[in-house]
Amino acid sequence: MAIPPLVEPVDRLSASESVRTARQRRLPQLSELGQRRLANARVLVLGAGGLGSPALLYLAAAGVGTIGIVDGDDVEPSNLQRQIVHGQTDVGRPKVDSAAERIAEIAPETTVVRHAERLVTGNAAEIIDGYDVVIDGTDNFPTRFLVNDTCARLGLPLVWASVLRFDAQLSVFWATPPAGSGITGVHLRDLFPTPPADGEVPNCADAGVLGALCGQVGSLMATETIKLITGIGSPLIGRVLVIDALSGRFSEIPLVGTGIAAEPTAAEHATENTARVAAENTAEVSGAELVERLEAQRDGIDNFLVLDVREPNENAESSIPTAQLLPLGELLTDGVLSDTGRAALPEDTPLIVHCHAGGRAARAAAALREAGFTDVSVLTGGIVAWDDLVTAGRATGIGSRWPSLEPTPTGRHASARDDTGSAGQTDSLA
Repeated sequence: MAIPPLVEPVDRLSASESVRTARQRRLPQLSELGQRRLANARVLVLGAGGLGSPALLYLAAAGVGTIGIVDGDDVEPSNLQRQIVHGQTDVGRPKVDSAAERIAEIAPETTVVRHAERLVTGNAAEIIDGYDVVIDGTDNFPTRFLVNDTCARLGLPLVWASVLRFDAQLSVFWATPPAGSGITGVHLRDLFPTPPADGEVPNCADAGVLGALCGQVGSLMATETIKLITGIGSPLIGRVLVIDALSGRFSEIPLVGTGIAAEPTAAEHATENTARVAAENTAEVSGAELVERLEAQRDGIDNFLVLDVREPNENAESSIPTAQLLPLGELLTDGVLSDTGRAALPEDTPLIVHCHAGGRAARAAAALREAGFTDVSVLTGGIVAWDDLVTAGRATGIGSRWPSLEPTPTGRHASARDDTGSAGQTDSLA
């Protein structure tokens, strides 16, 4: 079912935009009028990552007049497999800058608004308000629900998708569609009433993701956005598109509004407050700082222990020299430091905890501090950041990923766990 166009058209296109978008304007459903609507549209893309990258490129190519980009991260080498808006020369640069420059190469007349920050409760409404459509390309559940609730409160349509491994889901949420459109309002909480428990669902860093699938889904997100702006076709409101890339199957399931409020529950508020306090109290050590401290430790002028809370199979692939392995499932019992964990760690030695990307390490550090360990910090970016340093020749790595390097004896804790790990011990998506 078509809905009215979201955006009024500009008076006319520039000569250069008319030439650049000529093939698109020949589409009878879109035409010159639709192209002028696109030129007047304001679209906010949350995340210049796997989904945001293709969406940004195709929105710019389509002639969207203003594109906002929200991302507080820098480009890392491991991003380049799927985040196609960035290149090798962008590694280490802010993603918003890399993406903005790429957009300018494609569509010089597009205005890019750079929001080089993370979306949080305190800034969400201020950032999102004033755009016509929001595209959610974020990679963690708390932010996804925050975006949904904010868009519902502001009355904005939200183009949403999720990708993991070879599977994807895509939909359009609009809590309050235009009166008379015949469309029933739906939002994310109609599909998932509350976020999953921390660690319940793995993220792409742990489970992996097919880069080409990100490209497919990001392009579809751009298509849904164009349909909303110009009022053509039938947007995916009240429908969830499900993609199985391995089988090559696309299917669709209906989504009906349940009447659930688009607002966080009391439990979500409590979880957010706990996470905020933990983050504020957690000291961090960068990879570069750890390299220097390891050198100082070898020279006998520093003393600390690097604690790896990943699973044995992760550790075997890549690890930090001298790190002690103690999987999170053995370190903690019901979120509290276990007897095994306490016995394995010296209370009078500073600890630097790391995992894959930071989620498990943050939980471990919080539990250690609660148990009386006073000098606990977390390695920023986890083994992902350390691997980047090894690749750049600035650090040493051991394990199967680095076959040219001879493993050195370490004080790793022997684990009885098998190599399959546990889905309940994946990094937080935050």
